[in-house]
Amino acid sequence: MSRTPETHIIGFRAAEHLLAARDPRGALKLLDPVVAAHPENTAARLLRARAFFLGAQLRSAEQEFQVVLEREPDNAFAHFALGRTLERAGRPDEAKRHFRLAAALDPRPDFWDAADFDGPGTDAAVG
Repeated sequence: MSRTPETHIIGFRAAEHLLAARDPRGALKLLDPVVAAHPENTAARLLRARAFFLGAQLRSAEQEFQVVLEREPDNAFAHFALGRTLERAGRPDEAKRHFRLAAALDPRPDFWDAADFDGPGTDAAVG
C-alpha cells in the first residue's frame, strides 16, 4: 500500500489517540512512517518524543526533544518534557536547566513548580 499525505494525517491522529490511551508502542508504529516521510514535521516529532518517553525509551525521547528544540528553541513544552526525560534518566542538573527555560517561556504552574526557583541554592528569603 502506498502512503499518501492523507494516510500520514490519519496515522498522526490515530497515534495521538493511542498515546492518550497509554499505548506508546502502537503510537510509535504509526508515527515512524510519518516522521520518515516528513522529517521536518515538528508536531510529529514532538508526539514521537512523548511516545518514547511514555515507553521509557529515554535516550530516544531525549534525541527527539532535542530535534524539536533545535527547530523551536522557544517551545516551552519541549523544554519541560526534555527536563522530565533527563530527570527520569537521573540527570537532575541538566533537567533543572530545561525546567527553568520552560517556566521562563511559559509560567504555567506545573512548569514553574518543576523549575524550583525557590529551592536549595537560590537567594529566596526563608520566612
